[in-house]
Amino acid sequence: MKKPTQASIPRLIAGLALATAMTLTLVACSQPMSSDTSSSSATSSTETGYTVIKPSEAKSMIDAGNVTVVDVRTQSEYEDAHIEGAVLVPLDTIGDGDIAALPDKDATLIVYCRTGVRSAQASAALVKLGYTHVYDMDGGITSWTYGTVSGASS
Repeated sequence: MKKPTQASIPRLIAGLALATAMTLTLVACSQPMSSDTSSSSATSSTETGYTVIKPSEAKSMIDAGNVTVVDVRTQSEYEDAHIEGAVLVPLDTIGDGDIAALPDKDATLIVYCRTGVRSAQASAALVKLGYTHVYDMDGGITSWTYGTVSGASS
């Protein structure tokens, strides 16, 4: 192994600092923070207005019926694989107005994306628009182990 020269040490330190910062950013962005220690894994926040649930809880809610599953990824991501029956509402289409695909603001919505980052943003935006029963699926479709379908939305 070659001994670092005096000139390469600052570059080595800068590289390590950058790698550490990137790792911390990825870890922080991939896991929602929760201080809930109760037996239920669902976490509700009065600050956000929506509830974070595990994929197993989402599956139970879907199986029980009367929910709308909302995929906030892109059209191409949706076509590659999505939860059966999910409605495509890409995050970048959620603005300040009504959402034609989600006319009932009192409907129970389960929102997901790829890993959970966009769905948290979308859940907050939906609450701001007046939706009252919003559930953000933790971990996104990458944590969904119950099967998917592919193809365009109907």
